[in-house]
Amino acid sequence: MRDYVAELMGEVKAKNPAEPEFHQAVQEVVDSLSVVLEQHPEYRHEKILQRIIEPERVIMFRVPWRDDQGNLHVNRGFRIQMNSAIGPYKGGMRFHPTVNLSILKFLAFEQVFKNALTTLPMGGAKGGSDFDPKGKTDFEVMRFCQAFMCELFRHIGPDTDVPAGDIGVGAREIGFMFGMYKRLKNEFTGVMTGKGLTWGGSVIRPEATGYGAVYFAEEMLKTRKEDLKGKIALVSGSGNVAQYTVEKLNSLGAKPVTLSDSTGFIYDEDGITREKLAFVMELKNVRRGRISEYADKFKGTVFTPVDPTLDHNPLWNTKAQCAFPSATQNEINEKDADNLLKNGVYVVSEGANMPTTIEGVHRFLQAGILYGPGKAANAGGVATSGLEMAQNSMRISWTREEVDARLYKIMKSIHAVCDRTAEKYGTPGNYVNGANIASFLKVANAMMDQGLV
Repeated sequence: MRDYVAELMGEVKAKNPAEPEFHQAVQEVVDSLSVVLEQHPEYRHEKILQRIIEPERVIMFRVPWRDDQGNLHVNRGFRIQMNSAIGPYKGGMRFHPTVNLSILKFLAFEQVFKNALTTLPMGGAKGGSDFDPKGKTDFEVMRFCQAFMCELFRHIGPDTDVPAGDIGVGAREIGFMFGMYKRLKNEFTGVMTGKGLTWGGSVIRPEATGYGAVYFAEEMLKTRKEDLKGKIALVSGSGNVAQYTVEKLNSLGAKPVTLSDSTGFIYDEDGITREKLAFVMELKNVRRGRISEYADKFKGTVFTPVDPTLDHNPLWNTKAQCAFPSATQNEINEKDADNLLKNGVYVVSEGANMPTTIEGVHRFLQAGILYGPGKAANAGGVATSGLEMAQNSMRISWTREEVDARLYKIMKSIHAVCDRTAEKYGTPGNYVNGANIASFLKVANAMMDQGLV
């Protein structure tokens, strides 16, 4: 089986050169599936894993637009429609200058497995552009979004592909894209999620990823007869996921003490309370300012600027019991993982997608801590997107309490299936194996049932 895995990864790297993020995502899944592929040779015979690795469709297009001064810009647009075995393609759109095929293929690949865990019928996709909304006016963002949708609209639909938001794509961008889709298609359908509450959106959707990561951590702690109350928590990022992670941590009695952005991180020993979080939300969501302003506002807070010469992130070298990486991929390397363990962290619940390198993951698994990988721990966001799709299809809106209860039930179910599957396949407590195996089996069986398509 080791030879089979080595040969498979060799093929992946040869067919997808210069795509390290995609290679990493595939390697992490393949490492977990050896025992399954050994016990079920039919999956190898039908090359199910190779078919999952290969996107069903990759769409790449140019996006020309003009800024407020009339200057012409040309960006790249992408949509990776990875797998539709269990439902229409579903996954976010990312607007960031680092966006490329490798990053979007890794995200789409992860999305297939994440969506399979949610209990909802959704395939996996991802998309976006190398456009950077930072520093752009609302009119410039609108013009870009409209130009972007002028091509994307041909490839999406409520029963085909339902995009959502991701880094750089919030309510503003979703609104502009949905408006253009509606004009081009002359129909009002649930083609995107993350919409405004007055025009088809769902309550709890902005909060869902952060809330879900905290719910997953709470479920992991229950296996040791513990909870989050009184625990110190490190949170990276300061966007949507990080903000609502902090909110839910506060409500469950934990003490979040850090937040970060591309300039550095803040450490508030007294804890980021609800009142302080309100300032962060206004700072990041309205004024789009820098997290360093938090330290200017609240005395006793320490701001540490980014030091590119370091081989680790000082945020993760802070005493705590819990960590919620909620910024971006590969923000925790092997050295960071060692620092977390050294400082007493024994619960890691990933709010971001693949925020830990393979070496870092191995450190957590070797240490036997409670480690919730992103495809399980942050599935609350896409799960609530699925709930938004359901509400759109039925032309109804559920209450905040009902959506939150459904979200909690889904996260509890994801934890249970990961825990149960890990034990069944001989690695109890290993949520990485549990998540990868459980989601693979669901997608693989659907593909087997549907034939060679």
